[in-house]
Amino acid sequence: MTNKKPYTYQQAGVDIAAGNALVQRIKPFIKQTHRPGVMGSLGGFGGLFDLSQVDCDNPVLVSGTDGVGTKLKLAQQMNNHSTIGIDLVAMCVNDIIVMGAEPLFFLDYYACGQLDNDQATEVIRGIAEGCRLSGCALIGGETAEMPGMYQNNDYDLAGFVVGVVDKTKIIDGRNIQAGHHIVGVASSGPHSNGYSLIRRLIDDYQLDLTATFDDSTLGQKLLQATTLYPKPVLSLLDNEAPILGMAHITGGGLMENINRVVPEGLAVEIKRGSWTMPRIFSYLQELGNIAENELFKTFNSGIGLCLIVPENAVNETISHFQSQQLDAWSIGRITKHTGQDVTVV
Repeated sequence: MTNKKPYTYQQAGVDIAAGNALVQRIKPFIKQTHRPGVMGSLGGFGGLFDLSQVDCDNPVLVSGTDGVGTKLKLAQQMNNHSTIGIDLVAMCVNDIIVMGAEPLFFLDYYACGQLDNDQATEVIRGIAEGCRLSGCALIGGETAEMPGMYQNNDYDLAGFVVGVVDKTKIIDGRNIQAGHHIVGVASSGPHSNGYSLIRRLIDDYQLDLTATFDDSTLGQKLLQATTLYPKPVLSLLDNEAPILGMAHITGGGLMENINRVVPEGLAVEIKRGSWTMPRIFSYLQELGNIAENELFKTFNSGIGLCLIVPENAVNETISHFQSQQLDAWSIGRITKHTGQDVTVV
């Protein structure tokens, strides 16, 4: 018989030992996300959660999944992975909070070409921090090492969250009427949307990401972690605030998200200049000669969450978010539909 060279999985580019070492490194900060209902420990084939430990009379599960788009490329370009995990959690939990759902548990998927434990640890530490700040447990995930699918230190992320809301308290927008007001809550910056355009501007204008921008650098400003809205919203709901509808201002910006929760026959009117837009947006707008309509449908433009409330609840709602160190403004109202879903006046 011909002697053949012995092959190993590691020679093919997959290091199982490195993956096992990563699990041991991330266990301490994953433990910090535990909450009532979590069962078992990290490393099993599935994550367990005991729904009987949740204080909810008529529980309805609400799920969401998302990624962070090409903001990942910017994090890789800057070799700064400290906030991208928070972004991943935020994009998921902010989606389900608009229905009044409390986030319960989270799972992540981390795929790479070659596992870099330092890089992966930084990313997953951010995921755990996002979960901790949102009150949900990180109960599992997958680290996939796929040489040939991803090059060098490239990686991709996806997240999945499950939350719960009482069936009688689901916020679905059905009671929204013309005359109701829109309260906008501040974003920290672009969050995780519009980065294909941002990266195009960076490349075309050879922007220096280390240049000073306000109180930090341009790169740090663009990597600012996405604001997490669950705890401020849940505390507002605990006070039985009359929230009729909510919208996470994500892909599609202000122009294509609020109207998603508005009943047929109604439209959205946004008042131009009614909120303080972070300078990063006017900087990008001027740099790329971006029309206002394009700006509002590409970026959140400084508003990460919108709540639709009766007129008599506007001031109380704004004051609540201010008490949570989040700026908020009355930015518009609901009108009868006259041909356009969203108008800026």
